[in-house]
Amino acid sequence: MSALGRHVLAEFYGCPEEILNDIRRIERTMVDAALEAGAEIREVAFHKFSPQGVSGVVVISESHLAIHTWPELGYAAVDVFTCGDKVDPWIAANYLKERFAADRLSAQEITRGIFDVEVSIKAANF
Repeated sequence: MSALGRHVLAEFYGCPEEILNDIRRIERTMVDAALEAGAEIREVAFHKFSPQGVSGVVVISESHLAIHTWPELGYAAVDVFTCGDKVDPWIAANYLKERFAADRLSAQEITRGIFDVEVSIKAANF
């Protein structure tokens, strides 16, 4: 079975509030995680909420990394979606766990874009 991409849905628990509320640190860490995984950065957009929380996305040639933080709960929700074989989303997820000083990482991988080879070949013949 071949697929277009891998999507890791990660939840980070027990992170220090000051880390998850620092937009510059979050942005730099997300960019570094993408680079560590071998991705090519295209665009970066982050927003700091009042009174707390950060959301952002790192657009990569291979798809994206996205985050939303709840500093008051020590929690961050992160998506790492990569297409192709060049970038391993788990490298980015584990890098983020370390840099966010998370007590716990709960994550699952979803395979995206699974196509039946036989159907794809038939469709190509029309």
